Parts: sequence; C-alpha cells; structure tokens
Amino acid sequence: MIDRLDAAAAAHDAADVLSMFDWLGPAIDADARDGRFARWGRSTAVDENVGAPVLSRSMFEALHVRAGLDSAWPVGNAGLLHTYGYLLSTTPTPYGLKRDRWLGGELALACGLAPDAFVPWAGDRTLLDRVTRAAEALIVGVPVRRQPLGDLDAIIAIADRQPRPSALAYALDAPEPGRRLITMFPVADPAALLAELDASPPRLRWNAEV
Repeated sequence: MIDRLDAAAAAHDAADVLSMFDWLGPAIDADARDGRFARWGRSTAVDENVGAPVLSRSMFEALHVRAGLDSAWPVGNAGLLHTYGYLLSTTPTPYGLKRDRWLGGELALACGLAPDAFVPWAGDRTLLDRVTRAAEALIVGVPVRRQPLGDLDAIIAIADRQPRPSALAYALDAPEPGRRLITMFPVADPAALLAELDASPPRLRWNAEV
C-alpha cells in the first residue's frame, strides 16, 4: 500500500493524491468533522535534524486545505503533519523515514497496542483518532518532565518498555488554548534522552512551534 501511495504522489497533483485512497482523504475529512485537529498544536515541516522540509510545500498546503485548517508554510497543524504528512514524506532522517513510526510495530507495541495499531489502512478508526488517544493516554498517565517555557509548559511523557523501544509523547500546555499535543515517537534509550534534556535549558523540541 505504501508503494502505491508513493507512486501516486510522484505522478499526480497533491490534492488528487489525497482523494485516491479511502483511508487518507476521507479520514482527514472525518478528523476535521470530529474536531481532532483542535487537540493538536503547531509544528514546522522543517525537521530540526535534517534542517530542511520533510514534506513538499504543495502537499503541505493540500493537506491543510483538505482539513480546513489555516497554515503558513512551513508551520501548520502538528496532528495533520505528524500523521498524514509523515506518511507522505520520503525524506531520510537520522532516525529513518518519518512514516516508520506508524507503519512499523515498535511504537504501537511501546504503547501496549497490537503491532498494526497505527497502520492507517488497518481498522475502522482514522490514524489521527488512534494516535490522539494513545498520545493523550501517555501525557496523562506517564509524564516524566514538565518544563516551563515562558507562559506555557512543555510536557514530556514516556512509557518505558526497556529493553524494547519506549513510547514518547510531547505536548504544550498553556492557560489558553490549553493542552495541545505535538508529537509521539519511539525512543530507544529513555534514560539517555532524559539526561540530555536535563543537561540543557528548556526549549521547544521536536519541531514544535507556538
């Protein structure tokens, strides 16, 4: 299925690609209708490790138009970019392709779910619905750091599954508009990551924007 998506993206207009797969465009429509994007904050498509966008501007804009969301390239809705946007990204990063977190089973297993729990074409619920519920459960259930960033707080939650990869969720919390999710991904060594966080001043991380 992912090969078909890549082939379609290479041969067709970005907006058309979103309509070619019933688990993609219609899922975005359902997420918009049910207000799921509002539970996510803002993110940039420019990856901090790569130093360049991991998604084309045309696809970035097509995604936001389909979702009915405002955006200003390269900053848009974190939920939209980190789920459907990452599925459409083929830009290599030091940690592999962004889509691997959804298509591989590591993150799902780290969340205590079946290996295919985040495969977008598996099951009846949208990818964003599944990811939102899992990320919110982590933020509420296993927060390990809360870092002040001016008038907001960053919340880092980790479900430690050592020796297997663990699940990390990241959110920003402010009086207005409240808590908003930013991202979720697997982490191989939570202790090392937390040590790195504690050794440096608090800052926005993992492509978050305000």
